[in-house]
Amino acid sequence: MNSENGGLSSEDAKRQTAAEIARRKVLAAYGKQETTPVQTTAAVSDANLASAPTNLSSSDSAYAAPNSDHMKDEPLNPNINPESWKKYHSEWQNYYQKYYSEYYANAARQYVAKERLKDARDQAEEDEIIYALARAGGKEKERSGLKLRQDIQKRATDSARKTRRLRKFIPLMAGIAVVFLILFLQYNRLIFAPIMAYVSPGNAPADQIEALDPTITQVVSSDPRLIIPKLNVDVPIRFGLALTDVMGAMNNGVAHYRIAGASAYPGEVGNFIITGHSAGDVYSSNPYKYIFSGLERLEDGDLIYVNYESVRYTYKVMRKNVIEPTNVGALVIETDKPLITLVTCTPLGTSRYRLLVTGEQISPAFESTATPENPETPEASEDSDEGELPSNEPSFFERIWNFFTGQ
Repeated sequence: MNSENGGLSSEDAKRQTAAEIARRKVLAAYGKQETTPVQTTAAVSDANLASAPTNLSSSDSAYAAPNSDHMKDEPLNPNINPESWKKYHSEWQNYYQKYYSEYYANAARQYVAKERLKDARDQAEEDEIIYALARAGGKEKERSGLKLRQDIQKRATDSARKTRRLRKFIPLMAGIAVVFLILFLQYNRLIFAPIMAYVSPGNAPADQIEALDPTITQVVSSDPRLIIPKLNVDVPIRFGLALTDVMGAMNNGVAHYRIAGASAYPGEVGNFIITGHSAGDVYSSNPYKYIFSGLERLEDGDLIYVNYESVRYTYKVMRKNVIEPTNVGALVIETDKPLITLVTCTPLGTSRYRLLVTGEQISPAFESTATPENPETPEASEDSDEGELPSNEPSFFERIWNFFTGQ
């Protein structure tokens, strides 16, 4: 609002001035002549007319728009010239074109400004939301990091607590492990010997041995061997050993030893003694430690073969018995026939008792009047009533005892 221009703003005053100028041009087109310019109503002041455009011609300025009273008193010229009418319309069209062009241009600028302001506000709100979310996310991450640190700290604390708790049991667990280790070293043969009793300790196929006729004397290799088809045993024999030399010989097979009253060789009247191990430690390097582990499975009538000086001798099992290790005299048997006695430790895995499996020679056929003699046979040992029968390999504690006692 402008108090000097009747309360009109500068824009409204300019529009009214332009309308007044257009009105004068229309009146001039109709040929209306006035001697003096007509002053406009109070709506247009002299100051506004003075600020009107100055590019009007002299004829335009001569035709001023009359006031409302003058227009009521003086009618328009009814005789309208077509050219004047066309010029009238052209002037009005130019006016409205300029007016609305400027109006819509201003409206467009205002609309663009409003949209930009709206976009700026939306962007600011979006930025604020993003910032708030980011700040919330940061707080969430901070809370997650704090929770993770707390979890790690809790796990570390629990682990340390468990470790401290377990440390109390380490000596106990170590003691238990040592005890189990010692028990295993001492008694492992109790576990493995019964298993090996049903596992073939030899390499010879049993069916090839059983196919031989035991009543026929067979010529074989000069390599002395003990063959038991039922147990699939085929093992070398060391002959002519004293009782004190047997333990070392059993590391290489089975051993034939002689005592007074039981010093026969294959084919001779008397008791022919062969001994072998039935159990040993699993970590022992002796390949023959389980060679007699299945001896308990032999029954009356089972066959035993011995290759000696290129002749195969066949024996048939006739009895089994268990004796004390010190009962060496049990090997002395009153007989007029060639016998064989296999000796090993029993029960399996121990050396508590001795198992004796005795068989009678059935091949070659024996004649009591033709007992062969062996002039190279050494004198029999005189310790038949002393000492102890051979045993299995010494156990873990027995080795320690022997080491400290020098035995």
